Amino acid sequence: MSGLTEEEILRYNRQLIIPEIGESGQEKLRSAAVMVIGAGGLGSPVLMYLAAAGVGTLGIVDPDTVQPGNLQRQILYETDDISRPKAEAAAERITDINPLITARTYPVRFTLENAAELLQGYDIAVDCTDNFASRYLISDATRTAGIPMVYGAVSQFMGQVSVFNYRGGPSYRDLYPEETRDAADATPSEQGVIGAIPGIIGSYQACEVIKIITGAGELLSGRLLQADALHIRTEIIAF
Repeated sequence: MSGLTEEEILRYNRQLIIPEIGESGQEKLRSAAVMVIGAGGLGSPVLMYLAAAGVGTLGIVDPDTVQPGNLQRQILYETDDISRPKAEAAAERITDINPLITARTYPVRFTLENAAELLQGYDIAVDCTDNFASRYLISDATRTAGIPMVYGAVSQFMGQVSVFNYRGGPSYRDLYPEETRDAADATPSEQGVIGAIPGIIGSYQACEVIKIITGAGELLSGRLLQADALHIRTEIIAF
């Protein structure tokens, strides 16, 4: 007998009929808790698709407020959200998308001091930040916590996706080792990004999260997906 309600069966029908998901996979999604660090360009599609997929608990970590320049790519927000805390506005939007999920807001910066406390109770962390220092920190913190990190990065027409710290697999430092630490302390240059690129990369990240939770398919652990939309090229690099 199904553990899903009639409402859940109707809402998630298109997932339930996928052999790799089914009702057992949907129940795993409902029971999962995923922390999304950064509710910007990448965080927008990640949060929206994970909420729509029925991930039971979504934590949103972001200290910033919505600014006019965000709206070109951060599709969680509308013009009326300008000056609102991103975590608050994002939580409201994703629970509008799916009132069956729980959104927890953390309007703070993810730091060395609060990382362990923030990650407590979460199964996966999704890195939707935009700088080396945060990625090193998230990788180290998730490794210590024993949970995987789903990484994404974007610039101009390009993006990357990978999965770190999955069942003892490679970490972010294995891809970008300690000798690049100086770069982690530098302020990233503003290179710009086409708004659709975070949508593409964030969608890949959301898909990796769903696969981790349900056990479906192959993951990008030990592999880096690189997408170049300007020249329509995609490649996967093992590391």
